[in-house]
Amino acid sequence: MFLFINVALHFTQIILRYTDPMDPKYATHKGLLETHELHKYIMENNVYPREPKPLKELRALTATHPWAVMGTAPEAGQLIEILLKVIGAKKTIEIGVFTGYSLLLTALAIPQDGKIVAIDMDRGAYEIGLPVIQKAGVEHKINFIESEGLPALDKLLEDPENQGSFDYVFVDADKGNYINYHELILKLLKVNGIVVYDNTLWFGTVAKPEDSVPEGYRRGRTAIVEFNKALAADPRVDISMIPLGDGLTICRRL
Repeated sequence: MFLFINVALHFTQIILRYTDPMDPKYATHKGLLETHELHKYIMENNVYPREPKPLKELRALTATHPWAVMGTAPEAGQLIEILLKVIGAKKTIEIGVFTGYSLLLTALAIPQDGKIVAIDMDRGAYEIGLPVIQKAGVEHKINFIESEGLPALDKLLEDPENQGSFDYVFVDADKGNYINYHELILKLLKVNGIVVYDNTLWFGTVAKPEDSVPEGYRRGRTAIVEFNKALAADPRVDISMIPLGDGLTICRRL
C-alpha cells in the first residue's frame, strides 16, 4: 500500500465530503481545539513567533499543494522539536514524508552529525520541499528511501547494528499499517527511545459512534481506534496522547 497515495486519498475524501457543524472551516486546519479563535491565539502568540524561517517557508510552499492538510501541524511540530532536543536524538526514522515539514523540523533539531532515514513512496512530494531543505543546509542528514514503509523497515532490521539503535521515530503514513509499523519500530528503537504517531484522534471521529461518522472517514477511524486500543494495552511502552494537530501519541520504549 502506497504511503503517500493511500493517505492522500483519505484526506481528499475528507476535504471534499466532510462537514462538521462544530467546525465549519475544518479543511483550513486540523486542530482539535474548541474554537478557531483559541487556535489562532495559540498559533499567533506562541507557535509562529518561534517557528524557524525555513519551516515558515516550507509551510507556505506546502499551502499551495491540493493536499496541504496532510502537512504536520506547526503546533505539533513545536512539541516534537522539544522532544528531539530533550532526548538528544541523533539517529532517527520518518515514515511518511509528504513535502517534508516534520522532516525539516527534525533535521534542524538534531546535531550536525545526526541522521534521518526518511521513507515515502512519493519522491515528487518530497522534492517539493527539497530546495528549502537544501537551502537550510541540512540535506546531508537525510537518507530518503523511495519505498513502502514495511519493506524499508524490514531492510533496516537486516543489519544487526540497526536493531535497538534509533533514538526517535515519527510515523505519519497509512493508518491501516500503524500496528505493523509499531512492531518493527520497537525492534529498531533503543530503550527510552521515542516514537510519535500522528493522526491518532483522526479529526475527532474516534470519539464518535461509527454510524455517525461520514463514510470517507470510517476506514481510517477504524484503523486508528484499533491501534489506540493496542497501544493502551502494550506493556512495552509508556504512552501519552496529545490533542495537538490531529492528535499525537508519544510512546517511550521501556
